[in-house]
Amino acid sequence: MRRYMFLALIELSLLHFVLSQINPGFPYGSEKVRGVNLGGWLVLEPWITPSIFDNTGNPNIVDEWTFGQYYDRATATSVLQNHWNTWITESDFANIAAAGLNHVRLPIGYWAFDVSSGEPYIQGQLPYLQNAVQWASQYGLKLIVDLHGVPGSQNGFDNSGHRMSYPTWQSSQTNIARTDAIIKQLASMFAGQENVVPIIEPINEPAGYYSDILAPLKQYYYDSYGNIRYPYGTSTESNTVVLLHDAFQPLSYWSGFETAPNWQGVAMDTHIYQVFSVSEEEMSWQEHINTACNTQSTLSGFDLWLVVGEWSPAATDCATYLNGRGVGSRYDGSYPGSTYVGSCVGLTGSASTFSSSYKTFLRQLWEAQVISYEKANGWIMWTWKAEHADEWSYQAGLQNGWIPWSPTSLEYPNICG
Repeated sequence: MRRYMFLALIELSLLHFVLSQINPGFPYGSEKVRGVNLGGWLVLEPWITPSIFDNTGNPNIVDEWTFGQYYDRATATSVLQNHWNTWITESDFANIAAAGLNHVRLPIGYWAFDVSSGEPYIQGQLPYLQNAVQWASQYGLKLIVDLHGVPGSQNGFDNSGHRMSYPTWQSSQTNIARTDAIIKQLASMFAGQENVVPIIEPINEPAGYYSDILAPLKQYYYDSYGNIRYPYGTSTESNTVVLLHDAFQPLSYWSGFETAPNWQGVAMDTHIYQVFSVSEEEMSWQEHINTACNTQSTLSGFDLWLVVGEWSPAATDCATYLNGRGVGSRYDGSYPGSTYVGSCVGLTGSASTFSSSYKTFLRQLWEAQVISYEKANGWIMWTWKAEHADEWSYQAGLQNGWIPWSPTSLEYPNICG
């Protein structure tokens, strides 16, 4: 009798597990995510579109906040609308699909949904988000909505919308509540559309290396789970996956966080770059490749779906304004406190200035990362296009031969041994 009761309990718990299983719009456990970010479109970044910032003639305009604050309002609005209409269009989605990719990650700022008094942001992004969803559907792509900037800034980076020396999102309950409300709005907007928008990422790159971020962030991650997975105001679950950024912590820090069976449909996003420290700038090309290959051991076997949601074949910080408008590069010693490693000539800008050996290296580093990141559940490269930094551009890589038109067509399949 006890044995039958035990079996019945097992069946009940299995039934609960099956009933609460998520049915996402993409088979994340079995198929690899292969995608690209649509950087610099609905959130301005000075290094992606330097012309927008240079054309203001004002060196104090360094991010989207100051773009709205210091630039003539009518001119700023017209520049933004022209940019939104032209930077990413339907043909980009067609080309992304033709390149064999299956995901796009779309950064958007909180100000597209909510601007409070005193905030200089210019609105008008939401129709373009809807266009992107329509184009993704048309070309069979999955679209990740990534809340890239939140009130008060989660990291102080210019790509959060507001460059500042120390983030303030975490220190204000009002900031966090405003962010929660936007996630509820996004979850409601895309509930039932998991075949096109399978994932919402509730915050990009929160600066977990500051001591006051992780506690409020974890609470925000719990609340975001409820907001994204239960968007109907009832006990009915959605099929939308919640993508959590690792906050620059080692993956081991998040071990056991929001894992099955009590949590369903949670994935982790980690970003891997090799350009934002002097020691990385000093590495040889082979050392960059080895570093990429060496990520495999930490990426395999994590307890959530794991995607490398940003990475690049770029191996220097030479791109103009990459470290911020008016800030130099570590590689050529023009960044404060850095020492000269080498000249940036021929390493950034137009691919027409790239040597054949450099393009071969870009191909090798691209492949080493793709091979390594597929030890996890896949990858999303940063970024699709840039005005004047071809080493960062998926589009330029396709056009100039260091990225293949099918992401599985590898020339160096054994590059990691």
